[in-house]
Amino acid sequence: MTMPVRAVGIEPWDWEWAAEKAAEALRYLGRNYPECLENLRVLDEHETAGNEAAMRGDEDAYLEALRAYMRAGRDEALRIRRGAA
Repeated sequence: MTMPVRAVGIEPWDWEWAAEKAAEALRYLGRNYPECLENLRVLDEHETAGNEAAMRGDEDAYLEALRAYMRAGRDEALRIRRGAA
């Protein structure tokens, strides 16, 4: 008889918490920098980093990825605004 494999010392990932944090990031961008939503490709790298952190169960890295996601969105919106001026 084999024993089931269990991770020791790892808390289960809270998907509801993660989804709420991601929704907050998108609301922030939509409210303050809606232009960035026209070019979501600039956010891909940070979205991938967030997904990878979630798969590892690393809350700190997940939050850092969301912060980078929001900075990239802000930077893209400001680039678009400068181009329109």
